[in-house]
Amino acid sequence: MLKIQNLRAAYGRVEVLHGIDLDVPKGAVVALIGPNGAGKTTLLRAISGLVLPEVGRITLAGQRIDGLATHEIARRGVAHVPQGRHVFPGMSVADNLHLGAFRRLGLSWRRDATVRADLEVVLGLFPRLKERLRQVAGTLSGGEQQMLAMGRAMMLNPSVMLLDEPSMGLSPRGVEEVFSIIEQLRSMKVTMLLVEQFAATALLVADYGCVMENGFITLRGNALTLRHHPAVQAAYLGVRK
Repeated sequence: MLKIQNLRAAYGRVEVLHGIDLDVPKGAVVALIGPNGAGKTTLLRAISGLVLPEVGRITLAGQRIDGLATHEIARRGVAHVPQGRHVFPGMSVADNLHLGAFRRLGLSWRRDATVRADLEVVLGLFPRLKERLRQVAGTLSGGEQQMLAMGRAMMLNPSVMLLDEPSMGLSPRGVEEVFSIIEQLRSMKVTMLLVEQFAATALLVADYGCVMENGFITLRGNALTLRHHPAVQAAYLGVRK
């Protein structure tokens, strides 16, 4: 589905990604773990066009998307849920959700029956949002705003979702709720690339995992196998032998 080959990206003269190769199979969840500053967020930003790669290829369903404008990459089916949620705080929950469909349908979204069907699916996943459709998004809790950001991404009807630290800043209950939703999306065969600070939980909900350090992918494999790798246990899961 999503294929990254020899990707290099930089901020100014400082190269952050050093030849990244990564595959995200259709219907799979790939967890990307690693320390702060490893380049995980930059990788997601490069995929969605917010950072322009210097070298390499990014393909979605066999079609190149590197070098395209961000809005065109979104139209092709890449939904990016960034750190910090970034909902539109002065708009209602309903309007935030509908904006997710705007990029794929433009002004015709109001007349498109699939939007209503997609909204029902999203509200089934996020019943709390259904209760708050008319509420201003800025008054939601952190966990509810994260649900809204994920629901808005689902309204794009994406081929792949990029989730950047969805648990950041949430209460323990909020973290539990967000990962429960990720598990539901996985059961629906939604393709996801997940960057997450809670490595143990991320590897539990993922099919495959990668460890990223200093702009390189240093380990990769089946998520369960990776979870039992001694280096991963020592560095990210707090297991000492």
